[in-house]
Amino acid sequence: MKFDLSQIKFSLAMAIFGTIGIFVKLIALPSSMISMFRGILGSSFLIAFILIKQRGFSFKAVSKNLGFLLISGALIGFDWILLFDSYKYTSVARATLCYYMAPVILVLVSPLVFKEGITPKKGICVAVSLFGMILVSGIFDNISFQSGELRGIALSFFSAVIYAVIIILNKKLRDIDVFEQTVVQLLTCGIVMFIYSAVSGNMTVSGIGIKGLIVLIFVCIFHTGLAYLLYFGSMYRINAQSIAILSYIDPVVAVVLSSVFERPMSFKEIIGAVLIVCSAIAS
Repeated sequence: MKFDLSQIKFSLAMAIFGTIGIFVKLIALPSSMISMFRGILGSSFLIAFILIKQRGFSFKAVSKNLGFLLISGALIGFDWILLFDSYKYTSVARATLCYYMAPVILVLVSPLVFKEGITPKKGICVAVSLFGMILVSGIFDNISFQSGELRGIALSFFSAVIYAVIIILNKKLRDIDVFEQTVVQLLTCGIVMFIYSAVSGNMTVSGIGIKGLIVLIFVCIFHTGLAYLLYFGSMYRINAQSIAILSYIDPVVAVVLSSVFERPMSFKEIIGAVLIVCSAIAS
């Protein structure tokens, strides 16, 4: 596959996404607060880009899709909460790989949502992915509920379910620029997470420290604003097959970093990771 500038930008975005777990674990804040700051600062970064580039902003297109944008924006916040919470109980590698079960979930619901049949090939891919998730989860290694590992795996899996729902809602959007869509969704995410944090009693920044604050700002700007800019600024210039393959740079980077900074993956987990990634690409 010959790389052009758009593919390089997309690959860089996916590599950035793959590093977020390691950084989030350094931020001593509730997951809802991290999600709130990501939504607010990330959307502010993209708004500044739109103004600088004088791209314009179609309020008519936003109002036409407002319902789906608000629902998906709110879901993004809760999706991040579940994923970030999963990092507290299990490794970034396990959490990320379980999160990437979202394509499998989409295949399973496609007959109901998109009126698409499940071909034998897709059925095999789903079965292989599920088996890969079992290997990654460590169930065969006698992980106990007390260890928190299974809780972390469950949180990341439910995060994948929400992510699949977000993808379905995004496919309902019509005639809206991708940057306008992302700004509204991130801003909605920030507002909803602000309300959620206040109601749940998690509205606090105590204990974050200077180091944590720097990492938080870095995550908001680098992993959200810049990464989304690279992601959406390039994905419509490359074909779907390239997107499908390059998207798995994210979990590969996450697995490598997790093995270096947390703990090495067992042989079973490596086999499971390969099965998940390869079957998702094939499907």
